[in-house]
Amino acid sequence: MSPPAGVVDGLLAGRYRLVTRLGSGGNGEVWRAHDERLDREVAVKLLRPELADDDDVRARFRAEARHAGGLRHPGIAAVFDFAEDDDGAWLVMELVDGQPLSDVLRAEGRLPVDRCLDVVEQTASALQAAHDGGVVHRDVKPGNLLVRHDGRLSVTDFGIAHATGAAALTRTGQVV
Repeated sequence: MSPPAGVVDGLLAGRYRLVTRLGSGGNGEVWRAHDERLDREVAVKLLRPELADDDDVRARFRAEARHAGGLRHPGIAAVFDFAEDDDGAWLVMELVDGQPLSDVLRAEGRLPVDRCLDVVEQTASALQAAHDGGVVHRDVKPGNLLVRHDGRLSVTDFGIAHATGAAALTRTGQVV
């Protein structure tokens, strides 16, 4: 597999060393990376190269950085950096050491009531913080809820989030 666009000598932006690809979605790939400047592990979400020329996709990616970047809550993965160039765009965020709730459900089946209520409570708390910050997530699903090894939960992927009062970047019926 060739290195993603923008990676030179193993570094993205001369700073982030991509280590392991963690997953991919419709618009991008997420990598475990090392921030060489601050000596910490981070997650880097890279816009897919074939979408680099799509202005609508770039606008949604930019909006994700703005929306999530303005939120502060222990249940929302923190955004540290965002940049774009002619080859693509990337978002650097807190590395959540855990697994998607969808994987937990697949492995364990139905959760006990007390654990289910804990997931709902943590998710609601994070979403309330987002709403208080003027952001509606719009894609809450088990794959976007990361469960840490200690049971804490983080809401991720604000890719189609909407700022209250802002113009929509998606249209009714549009698949993103």
